[in-house]
Amino acid sequence: MEPKKIMKKVCLLGDGAVGKTSLIRKFVFDSFDDKYIMTFGTKVTKKELRLDVGGQDYELILMMWDILGQRVHDNLHSSYYQGAAGAFVVCDVTRRETFEGANEWLRVFRSVSPDTPIIFLGNKSDLADRRAVSDADLQKLSDGNCARYLLTSAKTGANVEEAFLSMSNAILEGMRRSQ
Repeated sequence: MEPKKIMKKVCLLGDGAVGKTSLIRKFVFDSFDDKYIMTFGTKVTKKELRLDVGGQDYELILMMWDILGQRVHDNLHSSYYQGAAGAFVVCDVTRRETFEGANEWLRVFRSVSPDTPIIFLGNKSDLADRRAVSDADLQKLSDGNCARYLLTSAKTGANVEEAFLSMSNAILEGMRRSQ
């Protein structure tokens, strides 16, 4: 049987310099560059996956929307969130203020897309000696929002593929349940 072809939009949200672009680059191209390049507006990157969910073979095309990390653009962000099938809310575990801003990113996203799967990512986990956000902090945030969290490192690749595959599976499972 031919795989079912599906295209889905996933947003990456979070303050500037938390590693959203680097996470996408690591997942899609398996590369890392520690030079910071600010994203203006949004950048869309495509990745095709073959997945089996519940005995159904899928060819999932993920359209990953890397969204500008400045919250002053909430009205603009809202338009980017339209049609999203999932979202990652990313913080930098070495910068506490990026974790504290996560709820605001989520609030604006949920106002547009209330029932979409969310995964919190505590990025830059390779910088353990500089950590300012604990596992307990991330667990409390994810529990309070009926979501899960993963510690990731775009530099080492830790949990990057796991995060995107987990999101892909959540999207496909949600589609199967709603049919």
